[in-house]
Amino acid sequence: MTLIEILVVLAILSLISGAIGFHVLNKYVEAKVAMTEQNAKALRQAVLSYRLTADGCPSVETLRQSVIDTASKALDAWDQPFLIVCEESGEIRVSSAGPDRKHGTSDDIQAPPELRLAADR
Repeated sequence: MTLIEILVVLAILSLISGAIGFHVLNKYVEAKVAMTEQNAKALRQAVLSYRLTADGCPSVETLRQSVIDTASKALDAWDQPFLIVCEESGEIRVSSAGPDRKHGTSDDIQAPPELRLAADR
């Protein structure tokens, strides 16, 4: 074996491992988004349960003291707190800032998900 052959084999192995790593990283991000969506839905259900017996919009800490146990996830997959908004119409939204960790951007995760306009479908 010559040095050139060894370098070609190493280059091929590097390309293959890079492609696999890129694919795994995308799946990891998708899993974090899915987990955060599920946690936001569960937290929203906890807010609905809380509002059956109490008035006002609870914080995550209030929910942990009364409705959910302390082992429940109070942070999203990026270790940012969930935002709970209780609107005057009675609608309750639980949101995460998403991967960019900034609220109000396109990658925010909400429960319930925002309704799309008919023109967007």
